[in-house]
Amino acid sequence: MNSKKIFIVDDDVAILDSLGTILDFEGFEVNTFLRGSEIFKVVDADLKPNLILLDMWLCDEDGREICKKLKANEKTKDIPVVIMSASRGLAETALQSGANAFIAKPFEIDEMMNKLNQLTA
Repeated sequence: MNSKKIFIVDDDVAILDSLGTILDFEGFEVNTFLRGSEIFKVVDADLKPNLILLDMWLCDEDGREICKKLKANEKTKDIPVVIMSASRGLAETALQSGANAFIAKPFEIDEMMNKLNQLTA
């Protein structure tokens, strides 16, 4: 088992549930958040994940802006961030915001797991 912690931030409950189930099955400890602002409270309390899966389009804030804030913060700058979006053409934009990787929705499970395992190794 991995026993590595992943935070998933997405305003779609179905995606949180499906990703949470997949990652839990793969041995990750999963925490889910509906709003990007919620993760700052948790990481400021020093409950850091090994990786953050972050939706690009959230109801409260743009995922790219959240990523930039995470990468600018001394406490969180080294946490790998993977931005997710159904807009495949936004991969470069996601990476320019400081994301370590981009995953397109709908997910290719093997591709996603390869990226997550590489970034949490």
